[in-house]
Amino acid sequence: MKIFSSSLKASVAALAMAATAFGMSGIASATTLKLSHQWSTSDVRNKVAEIIAKEVKAADVDLDIQIFPSGSLFKAKEQWTPMERGQLDMIIYPLAYAGGRHPEFNLTLMPALIKNHDHANRMNKSEFMARLEKILNDSGVVTVAHGWLAGGFASTKGCIRTPDDVKGLQIRAAGKSFEQMLQGAGASIAAMPSSEIYPALQTGVLDAANTSSSSFVSYRLYEQVKCYTPAGNNALWFMYQPVLMSKKSYDALNDAQKDALAAAAKKAEAYYDAEGRKEDATSVDVFKENGVEIADLTDEDFQKWQDLAKKTSYAEFVKETPGGQELLDLALSVK
Repeated sequence: MKIFSSSLKASVAALAMAATAFGMSGIASATTLKLSHQWSTSDVRNKVAEIIAKEVKAADVDLDIQIFPSGSLFKAKEQWTPMERGQLDMIIYPLAYAGGRHPEFNLTLMPALIKNHDHANRMNKSEFMARLEKILNDSGVVTVAHGWLAGGFASTKGCIRTPDDVKGLQIRAAGKSFEQMLQGAGASIAAMPSSEIYPALQTGVLDAANTSSSSFVSYRLYEQVKCYTPAGNNALWFMYQPVLMSKKSYDALNDAQKDALAAAAKKAEAYYDAEGRKEDATSVDVFKENGVEIADLTDEDFQKWQDLAKKTSYAEFVKETPGGQELLDLALSVK
């Protein structure tokens, strides 16, 4: 057994105190956060993650963010539990995926609730969003950056403007609440992932589909449909897909790191909003170029869909969710 002399012990103690005084811990190392999401590196949501990581790195606050795209760390719907437990630092995540655990989150994928991107931005600053944030915080999660992406409808039969236009159609809908509304309008539902929509339209298994603006383009659905109802001034489909962080990981950051993360998130949020609008506009251009008719929804059309949603999707939400009516009323009060 080795025994230190009293003088050596004193020297070691002095060095340790000096290291502490200068904010060092022997070997200085940056905090590394793991950010997981389900999309490819070319997707807008990965770009959002890259902006946050780049800006935080440039702030030089000993904070790094390592991105795991394409479900390489966790599968899409398996990310929530490790987030709550603090085993995963950050995710970009459609909040409605956690609707089974927190039914209040189902309002973030509800038909005819968000009209357009400006409306979505007002929702971000509302009492409704503050209520959702409290639920998140109580579950051990904090919001880093807001993000909404929109979508629309397309059909091989004709244009979809009002509920009457879907009666008798076989439709793929993006989300349970949309299925409830469309069934209320007399449509039949065929559930499938976005990747299967093209062959289903091609073979007549589907007459119409509802999905995101980016998916309409990336899956080349313009090759199979006659009319496209895009997300314009009035959109039926919006989905909230924020950047979230484990509260345990967030609380472990120092003030400088938190400030750097907030500044990075602000830039990422602005990019997210701009790119979401761009994806909507690009989809319209692509469909037009391929000879597909465009059917924009009027305010009157939108109201007909919302009236139907109130009787179907909204009613089911209230029935299934404690305090659901109050939360729904808060969302509807944002104009």
